[in-house]
Amino acid sequence: MSFSDFQWRNIDLNLLVAFAYLYRYESVSSAAEKSCVSQSAMSHSLARLRRLFDDTLFERQGHKMVPTELAHVLAPTVNQILDSVTHDLLTTATFEPNQYQGVCRIGLTDYAEVIFAPLVYDAIRQQAPCAQVSFLNVNRSNYIALAEQEKLDVIIGSMPELHHSFHREYLYTERHVCVADPKMIDFKKGLSIAQFAKIEHALVSPDGQLTTQVDKTLQDIGLSRKVTVATRNFLTIQFLLKQRRLIAIVPQKMAEIACDSNELEYFSPPISVADFDISMLWFSHKERDDKNTWLRQLIKDAMASSLKAG
Repeated sequence: MSFSDFQWRNIDLNLLVAFAYLYRYESVSSAAEKSCVSQSAMSHSLARLRRLFDDTLFERQGHKMVPTELAHVLAPTVNQILDSVTHDLLTTATFEPNQYQGVCRIGLTDYAEVIFAPLVYDAIRQQAPCAQVSFLNVNRSNYIALAEQEKLDVIIGSMPELHHSFHREYLYTERHVCVADPKMIDFKKGLSIAQFAKIEHALVSPDGQLTTQVDKTLQDIGLSRKVTVATRNFLTIQFLLKQRRLIAIVPQKMAEIACDSNELEYFSPPISVADFDISMLWFSHKERDDKNTWLRQLIKDAMASSLKAG
């Protein structure tokens, strides 16, 4: 069945709302709770949707109802229809940043919060002087739950695995460097890979893991390193490195801050360490929201100006 042949006018709009909640939460009970209907009512809507599209749409895998291929195909069109109803028919007031008195809720990874929170705060307050700004620390394992729980407008950070209920826009690519105290480690003439591996390492580990791809790279050439300390917080690393014979691999922008304030220095790793992308994420259902659209453009422009100046 093609979309051109599908009779959208015959669909109960409530079914599309049910589809949107099921797609977003991947759970009949959660979708029912969030949409303020009973679980039996949501189950009934799912049964009607399955008959309508002649597809299971959501298949149980463990504790989740995972969208089928057709559900993924349908989702953008369903969101577009619901957005049109919300913004073209039901919304009358135009969002005016200079009159906005609400809260801009922004999720940031630990790295992104240190680097970008001041920049984003200034940009928001310049255009929306009556607004409040709330920053929330997120990581790749909890951003989905926290975005929903804290009603985040946008998220900034490195999230390699994008959940299907989010949209993403690339902001820039960051490179990794090594940071150390030059009084404790002589790296001015360069370190060989073997020398690099013998020095104890401090690790920034958002998920608590004590190994990274660096260990795999060393293993492939018959070497290994010793990670003697790990922390989830980038700021902690700079204090650990001072006056200790430790090396840490961190993003360059973070290294620049650490070196400016702690008499540390950074240099290129003697082995290949992959770059990573910093992106901005937001819920798909907020794609056409006036406030969200304004905030995304504001952040994008502020980032571009900062990177150009830097």
